[in-house]
Amino acid sequence: MSFNPVFVVSNAKKPDWYYSMAKFAHPDLRKSIWQLLNTLIPYFFLFAAMVVTVRRGESYWITLGLGAIAAALFVRIFIFFHDCTHGSFFASPRLNRDVGYLCGVLTFTAFHDWRRSHAGHHITAGDLDRRGMGDVWTMTIEEYLAASLSTRFAYRFYRNPLVMFGIGPGYYFLLRNRIPSQGAKRHDIKSVIYTDLYLIAIVVAASLTIGFKTYVMVQLPILLMAATLGVWLFYIQHQFQGVYWARHQEWDPIRASLEGASYYQLPKMLQWFSGNIGIHHLHHLRPGIPNYNLQRCYDAIPEIQKARPITILTSLKSLRYNLWDEERHELVSFSSPRVGRPTG
Repeated sequence: MSFNPVFVVSNAKKPDWYYSMAKFAHPDLRKSIWQLLNTLIPYFFLFAAMVVTVRRGESYWITLGLGAIAAALFVRIFIFFHDCTHGSFFASPRLNRDVGYLCGVLTFTAFHDWRRSHAGHHITAGDLDRRGMGDVWTMTIEEYLAASLSTRFAYRFYRNPLVMFGIGPGYYFLLRNRIPSQGAKRHDIKSVIYTDLYLIAIVVAASLTIGFKTYVMVQLPILLMAATLGVWLFYIQHQFQGVYWARHQEWDPIRASLEGASYYQLPKMLQWFSGNIGIHHLHHLRPGIPNYNLQRCYDAIPEIQKARPITILTSLKSLRYNLWDEERHELVSFSSPRVGRPTG
């Protein structure tokens, strides 16, 4: 499969329409505050309602039903956190930091540590020679065929949907986020420590008021459902047929944004809960645009609209893409004829 030619742009010069997007990269304080209010208030209300259903001995299915909506709001809170790490939610760096820390605690993620690793993801996405920075582990066919049996097993285990979307999300948010990521600086380490201490304080306070068991029965399903949704969104943003990967010498940052990140066309309600993050190719091109301006920018720039959308139905096909074929420039499955060829 060849690359989509409509987005071929030289590294040396950005197109004129790129600069016309600058007007959308200005935070609006009223919109940011309104988003916090229309998300945090219902989130805490649902959390309290779930506590009531547990303490009254109502059917746990009612609790889980409320939890599903709360989980969708949890994802939206994470989008605010994400915007804060990019410095795009508020014009004030201090507000981005303070609100980012708050949303980070609510979503079990350390602000500074995640900001650093996520910035690494943005500057290396689609670069085959700089993989491993906040991305989904992706091997080329050649790497996979040359790997040891233990590495192949680990890769297949990691890529198994039951692991990636079952065990993985809970592990990442509950355990992996509790320790600094690789390459963390002192500032990043402190953010992890502070976030963990805040979470411990919340657990202690909850244990002394509503009870530890009640807290777990409420918070855990919200976290696990939201984490699964979040991991799926991140997966589909960079694991789809037609995605762009290139060796560093040929790597083009514009193409890496427009072709290496997807346009996940979601129903309006899901788009609201996910904070327009489905317009991911635009976000990678201009990470300074706040979530509430992404759709406006997309509608205003015809060149951005050339990306082929991925729907919920077509996105399910991405589950079978496991390896990068450098010869054909496409993702393939483990059952591809080229993967089954003998080594040497």
